[in-house]
Amino acid sequence: MKTEEDALVTKELLTHSNIHSNLAVPQLVEKILEKEEAILSATGAVCASTGMYTGRSPKDKFIVRDDVCEDFIDWGDVNRPIDEESFDMLLRKVTAYLHDKEELFHFKGFAGADPNHRLPIEVINEYAWHNLFARQLFITPSDEELNTHQSEFTVIYAPTYKADPAVDGTNSETFILISFKKRIILIGGTEYAGEIKKSIFSVMNFILPQNDILSMHCSANVGQEGDVALFFGLSGTGKTTLSADPYRRLIGDDEHGWSSNGIFNIEGGCYAKCINLSPKKEPQIYNAIRFGSVLENVVLDGSSREPDYDDTSLTENTRAAYPLGNIDNIISPSVAGHPNTIIFLTADASGTLPPISRLTKEQAMYHFLSGYTSKLAGTERGVTQPQATFSACFGSPFLPLAPATYAEMLGQKIDQYNSSVFLVNTGWTGGAYGFGQRIKLSYTRAMVHAALEGELNSIETVTDKIFGLEAPMHVPGVPDEVLVPRNTWSDKEAYDAEAKALAMKFHDNFSKFNKASEEIRNAGPIYKG
Repeated sequence: MKTEEDALVTKELLTHSNIHSNLAVPQLVEKILEKEEAILSATGAVCASTGMYTGRSPKDKFIVRDDVCEDFIDWGDVNRPIDEESFDMLLRKVTAYLHDKEELFHFKGFAGADPNHRLPIEVINEYAWHNLFARQLFITPSDEELNTHQSEFTVIYAPTYKADPAVDGTNSETFILISFKKRIILIGGTEYAGEIKKSIFSVMNFILPQNDILSMHCSANVGQEGDVALFFGLSGTGKTTLSADPYRRLIGDDEHGWSSNGIFNIEGGCYAKCINLSPKKEPQIYNAIRFGSVLENVVLDGSSREPDYDDTSLTENTRAAYPLGNIDNIISPSVAGHPNTIIFLTADASGTLPPISRLTKEQAMYHFLSGYTSKLAGTERGVTQPQATFSACFGSPFLPLAPATYAEMLGQKIDQYNSSVFLVNTGWTGGAYGFGQRIKLSYTRAMVHAALEGELNSIETVTDKIFGLEAPMHVPGVPDEVLVPRNTWSDKEAYDAEAKALAMKFHDNFSKFNKASEEIRNAGPIYKG
């Protein structure tokens, strides 16, 4: 809980003469249009531009180093420390800055759909459209819950306030600062709304494991028989797309907790990538973008205001934020049982990993700790084409604790609940990025369906000679040649060279996990140079 001293900062902002608390969606839309923060699209969604920052700014994120978190945080390039004095000084500046604004917006809600494990939060910010974003992405309380709501973490967001690195101790004009002692998140110098969502996720990744709950960067859905599936993967690997299955009910698209009771969604909405969105390929997402939704950096037709989801002139990281209720087949509340199937998603730009392979427990732990994918264009500032990256637990940028903490918890749960684990490559085939092509979404859906339905349990497999992965030789609805990536390359020697290079990247990356068991270390690629 917040101390009385910490609550004074929030109380000071809430004394603003013109602060709007928990406005209804239509009221927020009216404010957005009145203030000309965004324009109304033909779908009824508001469409905002985030200016020069169209993705997260990971190098501008800091955690306040204090006696509350000092011994727990995995300090380093991901979790950069900032001292308490610098945080307090910047907090005072931002508070004064916001107090001078004509009006402010205030949202109270929850992170966590399970009432036993939810975190009461509040967002105080400058823009109405950011407040609408928060309302759609987090869990909105009922009137009764709102009356008794006591915030335990506050987001203070001043997008137009720019820090002075020389004075404020930041890396640039942009800052995302988390104080676990004061239980405040301070954001400024960027209009990219995703910073709100991901900062709260980082907080949950600190709090939940301390309560024996595994926090996960994954989507989740449940089948007609009650079987639960998890989809792990970084942005752009297909979590949102693949979990939005018309034959399965959605639990959530990005962030979940796994307690002794089962799975629960951390959020109340979805934050979907819009690049090349179409009603044919992703009908649920396409139809979910309607009144009350928020479009980020999507280009609209000048006369009709129809969204052009193929236009990447602003960024490839175009986004839509909408509440779970905009999808028909959801499970409400967003809680379910223990997962039967776990799927690790990777967008392999080298075009060498099998499209699907079943993992042993040891391989599952190896690939979870590795978290390999290709960072896609626009997701972060400065990324203009896919880059091979290893993100521990498929969510390293959001993990305050050491990756082994989350990996050990996942391994225990796989054992305890006998979950099946698959590695699915949603990246390239027939060649590396620039030469091959992206694996067809219809093929990926067919492979995932087969995995979820148990159709791959008895199908003949072939062992990849470089990666040591067991790939099925047949999957209903997928051409056999697609299942063995080497067969899709016209130049086999080029494939071998690319695959061996990726295998060595796996080994080089995994060397930092020197405390991993020999069984887990040996579960990586067979080729060792």
